[in-house]
Amino acid sequence: MNRFLKLAIVGLVASCGGGRYEAPRNLDNACAIVAERPAYLRAMKKAERRWGIPIHVQMASIHQESKFVSDARTPHQYALGVIPIGRQSSAYGYSQALDGTWEEYLKDTGNRRARRDDIDDATDFMGWYMNGSSRTLGISKWDATSQYLAYHEGRAGYARQSYLSKSWLVRVAGRVGERAQMYRAQLVSCRKA
Repeated sequence: MNRFLKLAIVGLVASCGGGRYEAPRNLDNACAIVAERPAYLRAMKKAERRWGIPIHVQMASIHQESKFVSDARTPHQYALGVIPIGRQSSAYGYSQALDGTWEEYLKDTGNRRARRDDIDDATDFMGWYMNGSSRTLGISKWDATSQYLAYHEGRAGYARQSYLSKSWLVRVAGRVGERAQMYRAQLVSCRKA
């Protein structure tokens, strides 16, 4: 194989790789996010149609979980402060879905090719999970604060109110609710809602 052909193949493979792992530039403006990444809005609208979870609730939850970084992971843990012993959890991707919950989603939806670092799959997962929380726990699909608490603690944890002993989590969930309302107003203003 000649040298030029080898370089062309390497260049083609390199240009196809990776995807977008970095976050949008302005995370405090929903209109700027969807203008920079129109695929996000398409994915969230699709999840909203399928599961009934409003776009602004999805956006605020994704912001809290991954800041819109597709390959986000939890930090490493260290023994004795220096020896890496693994990550805090198996959470990964836009939605920070745990391995076990992700497997449940794949089985339940039949979407075996889904990937946590794909915005379409991550928003579908989030819609699936929050729809289940609405069905089993009676949480409004529009209640970003309670949906986030159930998302973070799991449905069983939410049902036994485990979050009440975690004042930091209650504050975080409150901020998710506030951000959802901010995103909702912004999306209405730019006619994306």
